[in-house]
Amino acid sequence: MHELGRQRAFELGNPFYAEFKEDGGYWRKELPTGEKFLVTIEVVYDENDMPIRINDTIIKQIV
Repeated sequence: MHELGRQRAFELGNPFYAEFKEDGGYWRKELPTGEKFLVTIEVVYDENDMPIRINDTIIKQIV
């Protein structure tokens, strides 16, 4: 399932976000270019509680 979500995000030109236990509470952000980062995220919702945007703050790049 993880790979399908990742593939679809990249098809749309969006980054892919995933949370892994080994990342210490941070989220992992992967760009279609292959770059990976540890980030904090804030999900912004509309008046119907539907997510409309993700604001992220880069903590560090994963090499």
